[in-house]
Amino acid sequence: MTHYGQHSDAEAWDELSDEQLEDPFVADGNYSGTSAGPAGPDDVETPPYGAPAVQQAVARETPGTLVSARGIELHGPWGHVFGPLDLDLDAGGVTVLAAQAGAARTALLMALCGRMRLTRGSLTVLGEGRPQKIIARSAIACMNELDEVRPSVTVRDIVTEQKRWDSPWYKFVPRVREDGVAEMCEEIFGEVPLPPLEAFVDDLPELQQLLLRIAVANTRRPPLLAVGRIDRIADDVERATLLDRLVALGENQSVIIGDVNPVDPAVGVRAVVDMHDLLGPGDIGVLTKRK
Repeated sequence: MTHYGQHSDAEAWDELSDEQLEDPFVADGNYSGTSAGPAGPDDVETPPYGAPAVQQAVARETPGTLVSARGIELHGPWGHVFGPLDLDLDAGGVTVLAAQAGAARTALLMALCGRMRLTRGSLTVLGEGRPQKIIARSAIACMNELDEVRPSVTVRDIVTEQKRWDSPWYKFVPRVREDGVAEMCEEIFGEVPLPPLEAFVDDLPELQQLLLRIAVANTRRPPLLAVGRIDRIADDVERATLLDRLVALGENQSVIIGDVNPVDPAVGVRAVVDMHDLLGPGDIGVLTKRK
């Protein structure tokens, strides 16, 4: 059965086969590895608008309460993806990882949520170093590598499927109606109109598509939410609306987003980490196995 929603991988972690453990999209049980030594990135310029709290992507003396990374690197079957990087992020609010869209930024966000094995370095997220623990305390949305929705899937399909994943195995969950969509999506959408029940997800405006994917991924409301590719929204008004909704979520969660665009401090994000000189665009093909 095709699965369109999100669920925790923590319980199934120990069932991974040896072949799966070789795949860079899963982890080996602990991020602690051989340290690559401190990174030496070039100085990073402040975003054009003036950052609300720009952090350099290098080590600080006091580790962040959300993320603490030292010498992390990732190499895929086709070569180098990113690193070595030192990174500290504080918990709470919205943190923007400002970098070009591409494999490197995607891989970093996935690694911060325990969904990708690092080649070397040490990573602690919310005080946890084991990927299965990080997975249990995080959610990730708007990354096609993990939650892409097929064109033929309706709003009813994706919400129903997620409700079934969230329910005990023995409980029958019928197909949702409008109230079921509202229950899952109202908090995420805010004043944005909810999508029609029978609408195909692929036909929705970009803003509604992304908010729906965030709502589906974030049903557990874990402490950490990572959101990728918000820069796919071309309309400035819709992008500002999406940022506003993420800032609202940041009142109760730590939210990390990937964005290539400058961020106006007036939108209320807590911090911006300018990584344009550290993360190249790459190609997601560098993360896949050789044929």
